[in-house]
Amino acid sequence: QWQLVESGGGVVQAGGSLRLSCAASGPTFSINAMGWFRQAPGKEREFVAAIEWSGVGTGYADSVKGRFTISRDNAKNTVFLQMNSLKPEDTAVYYCARSSRMRVSTDAANFGSWGQGTQVTVSS
Repeated sequence: QWQLVESGGGVVQAGGSLRLSCAASGPTFSINAMGWFRQAPGKEREFVAAIEWSGVGTGYADSVKGRFTISRDNAKNTVFLQMNSLKPEDTAVYYCARSSRMRVSTDAANFGSWGQGTQVTVSS
């Protein structure tokens, strides 16, 4: 049974940085792609970034490309999201998720396990 626990959220001024972590417990972390999604108040959950099982292939939403970086440490069953040049529109609850696939996917339907989320608030 999979468990995902996010950490690293908080309040930051526009232009600042945060690093989110997601600690995963489960039998096969290293063979699944992982992803980050976010949900702002009154909006639907949206894809942010994903990383394939090996850590080589990644994918990003256009809105975060060039500012956010996803990475993973398979030895520690952890995935990270480095967020730089944060904007007020990045304010949301950020969720870590485990994909049923090995390769990058942007479709939430391919992610079967989810964390509880961590709040990121960017002030202007």
